Amino acid sequence: MKEIQLKYGCNPNQKPSRIFMQEGELPVTVLNGRPGYINFLDALNSWQLVKELKAATGMPAAASFKHVSPAGAAIGLPLSDVLKKIYFVDDVDFELSPIACAYARARGADRMSSYGDFIALSDTCDEATALLIKREVSDGVIAPAFTDEALQILRDKRKGTYNVIQIDPAYTPEPIEQKQVYGITFEQGRNEIDLTGDSLFENIPTANKDFTAEAKRDLKIALITLKYTQSNSVCYVKDGQAIGIGAGQQSRIHCTRLAGNKADIWWLRQHPRVLNLPWIEKIRRADRDNTIDVYISEDYDDVLRDGTWQQFFVTRPEPLTREEKKEWIAKNTGVCLGSDAFFPFGDNIERAHKSGVQYIAQAGGSVRDDHVIDTCDKYGIAMAFIGIRLFHH
Repeated sequence: MKEIQLKYGCNPNQKPSRIFMQEGELPVTVLNGRPGYINFLDALNSWQLVKELKAATGMPAAASFKHVSPAGAAIGLPLSDVLKKIYFVDDVDFELSPIACAYARARGADRMSSYGDFIALSDTCDEATALLIKREVSDGVIAPAFTDEALQILRDKRKGTYNVIQIDPAYTPEPIEQKQVYGITFEQGRNEIDLTGDSLFENIPTANKDFTAEAKRDLKIALITLKYTQSNSVCYVKDGQAIGIGAGQQSRIHCTRLAGNKADIWWLRQHPRVLNLPWIEKIRRADRDNTIDVYISEDYDDVLRDGTWQQFFVTRPEPLTREEKKEWIAKNTGVCLGSDAFFPFGDNIERAHKSGVQYIAQAGGSVRDDHVIDTCDKYGIAMAFIGIRLFHH
């Protein structure tokens, strides 16, 4: 097949719409549903991300995409009991395969942003992964293959309209890519930069030069994630998964704050009081997500005021005070941080430190590099200048 006709483009008024190949066959096959323009943008960007994560780590990888940026990305490390609970997979009666673990991590890290996502899997979608996908609100999934059991489960999702795309893992695009803006064609070489090697960590200007093997792995995950995130962007990673992604901001510090706030929310969801909230029976998953998000925010009274809390809780829980949240966030350590370009000022490091960042990989090359290095040294942070910019538009 050389082309697929689409219902419309980014918006219903943008017709006609299609994806097509100038030469050769499309590397994708629609196994179910009718993916749209944005679905395919998310699918093809997220597939590249998970393919590179698999190459860099040797482990199955998954991504959760929304509007051409990742809401989550992860490799298939086993889940602790706490992570199973905050990702809402503690109640399943089947074993989670590595690719299912990767998906649970990618989908669960920022559940608010992942609502209605497009999923990418680096490996064959198996039955366990399909059963997890079935439970969530999602637009579709792309993978190199699907087991028969998984495909049947996914075909039954969303009244038979769920989008399932199979991609040829051997497909290699042309080295030159094009796109049009306002009738004008842009052309550039594809971003084929290799982010898999330890040579990324050869230039370490900070006093602390000790990068653990886990830190190098997590920084590679951060950088590969940023390669497919709308710029400017910053990514916090811990234990093999993105825990906070700040995408599409005009200011670097706003990226760092946005991603840091998401990392803090991920960590606050693991607070014992949040883990033991007294939910009413059969509360919807989306309502539980939204309620947790408000409960741990400064607007907690929106779900705790009398006449409202009864919609969510059996008994009214006590709010987390600002001091309690600050104390809990301070316990998050060993976090890695990647940036798609250099940090212009040390304020980014100050903000990152508040969310437990101990390792950083960034391009370097700012006229204020000395200030950034000094701020890292103040907190004992190890930082590598990788000399690579990862802008994505």
